[in-house]
Amino acid sequence: MSKIVARFVKDESGATAIEYGLIAALIALAIVAGAGALGNALDNQFTFLSTKLSESQTTTP
Repeated sequence: MSKIVARFVKDESGATAIEYGLIAALIALAIVAGAGALGNALDNQFTFLSTKLSESQTTTP
């Protein structure tokens, strides 16, 4: 019985899996945050372009 407990205490495969899971979660979080920032920047750019195009159409004689 003590051999089983000692082997269980020395086994680090579960800790490694948890570490990989945490790394994957952090990478996913970075991707989501980056995609959100990119989406907001694109939205702002298209809004700016739309406004400028609308202004140019209304001021043309």
